[in-house]
Amino acid sequence: MTAEAGLPDTLRDLPAWTPGPVELADLELVLAGAYRPLTGFLGSFDTATVTAGGRLADGTPWPVPVTLAVPKELTGHERVVLQDPEGVPLAVLEVAESWQDPVTQGWRLAGPLEALRAPAHGPFHSLRRRPDELDPAAGDVLAKSSEGGRPPTPPGNPLAKSSEGGRPPTPPANLLGVATREPLHRKQLGQLRQVAERLGAKVLVLPLLGGEHDDSLVRALLGVRKELPDGTRIVPVPLPDRGDRERDVLLRAHVAAAYGATHLLAEAELEGAPIPLVVPEPWAYDADVEVWRPVARIEPDHVQAELTPERLDALLDAGEPVPDWFTPPAVAAELALARPPKHSRGITVFFTGLSGSGKSTVARGLSDALIERGGRTVTLLDGDVVRRMLSAGLTFSRADRDLNIRRIGFVAAEITRHGGTAICAPIAPYAATRAEVRRMVSAVGDFILVHVATPLEECERRDRKGLYAKARAGLIPEFTGVSDPYETPDDADLTLDTSAMAPDEAVGRVLDLLVSGGWVRPE
Repeated sequence: MTAEAGLPDTLRDLPAWTPGPVELADLELVLAGAYRPLTGFLGSFDTATVTAGGRLADGTPWPVPVTLAVPKELTGHERVVLQDPEGVPLAVLEVAESWQDPVTQGWRLAGPLEALRAPAHGPFHSLRRRPDELDPAAGDVLAKSSEGGRPPTPPGNPLAKSSEGGRPPTPPANLLGVATREPLHRKQLGQLRQVAERLGAKVLVLPLLGGEHDDSLVRALLGVRKELPDGTRIVPVPLPDRGDRERDVLLRAHVAAAYGATHLLAEAELEGAPIPLVVPEPWAYDADVEVWRPVARIEPDHVQAELTPERLDALLDAGEPVPDWFTPPAVAAELALARPPKHSRGITVFFTGLSGSGKSTVARGLSDALIERGGRTVTLLDGDVVRRMLSAGLTFSRADRDLNIRRIGFVAAEITRHGGTAICAPIAPYAATRAEVRRMVSAVGDFILVHVATPLEECERRDRKGLYAKARAGLIPEFTGVSDPYETPDDADLTLDTSAMAPDEAVGRVLDLLVSGGWVRPE
């Protein structure tokens, strides 16, 4: 793709690329100066030394590889425009190196970045600030707005101006950073206040965006502002979790330090952090006086057991109230919004199996049964509707079959996101693609995989269209079960063999699973 709109004439002929969600967040943080000392995406040597020992090639501590994956055809260019998902150009990458990742075998580009404009994607973007936009003498940053809440972004790379006022203003004596992916409950609020008072510190709360419920996280933190120390700032930061707990904490510390924090509240001390990690003393709920306080100040028989994550999830799944002693009402409301009761939560029931296995029959029966029961909106994604509206023009190549399943998964995830019930019944022969759909749906609701494991011989016997015979004669290439494999699921929530049961019994089995799981109310 060639870059066009909103670019100077000298850049319009350059190739353009839209990074993935994690890389787009990295791009924003590099340009903002929150990833100091990075000025761009890392090359092969820096990536290897960071992966092996948590340091850049020059010895500077840095916890995670920050790389840019691209298609191979982009590796022959000297400059590439990086754009957001809407095609808005954000930066120009000056390619210093193109290299192949030894693990994934994918291609990467490395080099410094030249900012074109501030990113405009993501929730609560109007509340975000670059480190050099914070005024430590002011109160809550949310009270300061400029032309709708977003100060203008100066041209060029913010990192290139570190000697010309581009660094954050001198912070107060101590600034306690709280970088979190979770809401702050009463225990965490008490610990935070205690640590801030001990340090004589102001507080900077950094909601880390990139999870499943970013909007609820920020609203939950805004909802407890009155319980935070005076002058607390709340600045959302797009920092996805990379799956390595220790390195994730160290990256939080680097970002907090870039925003001027002198300390970071943490669950454990780690070596290599750019600022001290402060671990609060243990707190518990004192059932005698009905307050949270340090455990050392509570009589042992007055310590009330904490609400575990599993118990909290169970309360939300059942639609029961979260107790006030555990979390403030504003947080409880956001928890309930992010995790609705199962009987009203969006869900996808995804049937997979060979052609002729009976999955479409069971899927239609399930759809009819749920509609008859009422209480749920149901969408059946199967048969002619999918072929006509989603899959028109696709072939039976592996790439096109994968694309078809991704399209079905995308629509199912949107239905699930809005509280509906999506019932899908494609063949979906490949485990990796089914897993991709599970991830898409699970990010916004619940996913049930049903394997209709009817034997191949029975599927061929039922074949009234003669598809299997044509496939065995070589007239249909890449036909699942004959000339192309079907990868049997090892993560199915339910397995059915319709050669051993009537359709009504198979539908009943699925209904029983949905009722026992709490997604459908008993009759």
